[in-house]
Amino acid sequence: MLAKLLNFFISNYSIEKLTPLKSSYFANYIRHNLVSEIRTLIDDWPFELIVKASVGQGNWAMVPWLAFFDPIETESATHGIYVVYLVNALEKTVTLSLNQGTIAVYEEYGTVRGTKVLKRRAADIANRIHNDYTKYFSTEPINLGFKTALTKGYEAGHALGKTYFVNHLSEEELVKDLFTILKAYSSILENGGLTPVDLVYTELEHNSILETRRYMFSRRIERSPKVRHQVLTHRPAICQACGLDPKRDYGYVGALDSVPLDVHHMTPFKLLREGESRRYSIQDDFLILCPTCHRMIHKQNDVADLVLLKAGLKFKIVPD
Repeated sequence: MLAKLLNFFISNYSIEKLTPLKSSYFANYIRHNLVSEIRTLIDDWPFELIVKASVGQGNWAMVPWLAFFDPIETESATHGIYVVYLVNALEKTVTLSLNQGTIAVYEEYGTVRGTKVLKRRAADIANRIHNDYTKYFSTEPINLGFKTALTKGYEAGHALGKTYFVNHLSEEELVKDLFTILKAYSSILENGGLTPVDLVYTELEHNSILETRRYMFSRRIERSPKVRHQVLTHRPAICQACGLDPKRDYGYVGALDSVPLDVHHMTPFKLLREGESRRYSIQDDFLILCPTCHRMIHKQNDVADLVLLKAGLKFKIVPD
């Protein structure tokens, strides 16, 4: 299925882009039908991935793409790390790439300096991924056929991947490579992604830089608006340690998502072996805590031990 879909995308793009984009059946098919079919391929993936395709906005894209985004990291190709198929319609090739958002970097540094930043970060991404994944892919530069700023950004942001010719698309190879690079994607995110070393050292309460990066990724999960909303609607908005109830104790009447309580992620990433991937279960892997109890549970060796946290309390809030 994957080989057939990519073949259709690549083989027809050059011809279809000669027609108006706005009324194009092909463009609509790529954005919706193709994406829907690709989603079925990753139904059994252990955590959520957002799949999107782009053939341009207003005008046809020089480099159309099909991408996979981890919503904890990003939901857009403008920033963050993601996995993407980049189509070179001129040479009838497609490159599977572990890549990064270009627009946000260009906005901060400008095009010339931004390209250098993207290349440096791409090398960092590749260097932080375990050899179990990198041995299947190349870190050599890629060629997408055009010299626009955005195309150069895709080329500079490429960390590793593989290029396929449309006439040599093997279903078995494509599926194996896709799932391998998705594992590499998960690995780089759970090991801290592109978190700068100086920021890591400001949080260095754990045994190593790697453990601290994993801790910081866990915090990103806690702060995800989507995750937070799901947890707060799953159980009462009351601290599960001390019993603080913002509505009862402070008269809080605001929106549930803005309630002054924290969502605590209990999954111990530092115990995961290289290659293991376990993200979260809304039902099993979170606690609702007040900010003080949240800070205290992170002082424990076992950040999932609610009983130990409660045992250390010198008082509990008791309703009138």
